[in-house]
Amino acid sequence: MPERDCKCETPPKPMTPATAATQRRAARSARSVRSAGLLVFRTTRLGPEFLLVHPGGPFWRSRDDGAWSIPKGLIDPDEDELVAAQREFREETGLAPPTGPYQRLADLRQKSGKTVLCWLVAGDLDLASFRSNTFEMEWPRGTGRSITAPECDRAAYFPTEHAMQKVLAGQAGFIAEASQRLT
Repeated sequence: MPERDCKCETPPKPMTPATAATQRRAARSARSVRSAGLLVFRTTRLGPEFLLVHPGGPFWRSRDDGAWSIPKGLIDPDEDELVAAQREFREETGLAPPTGPYQRLADLRQKSGKTVLCWLVAGDLDLASFRSNTFEMEWPRGTGRSITAPECDRAAYFPTEHAMQKVLAGQAGFIAEASQRLT
């Protein structure tokens, strides 16, 4: 009896047009998500320093380089983009945003497909009153227990080179563009 080639895997189901359309809509939706934030800077004798925030919660606790961010968040439907950036700044830092003038930086598309909008503004803020809003999360994952964590646990000004090292890779373009504009 001849030996038969046996494939034990189940062949993939053909994708129906409805499933394909649902996947396309989900991908478009992820691409249409937009966040807005402020990149606050102060001028020192050594050059500009940029205000970044460190994400709170246990996942980010021991991460530092490449983990910091501009204070930013999602834009509500029908919300003015700059107003959203200012609101998110208040929520994530507990500080009043600088009064301006604001300079719009080039939008950056993240790996997730989200687009981040950013405004550059001068401000030498007192970080002693930094206080972020909080969020609830299950921790450890899969346990059913929840904890409350700050959305951001630290805020600090960094000189340009240090800021480029600290900031998330997808936001480094904001620091680079701001640095060029300020020099």
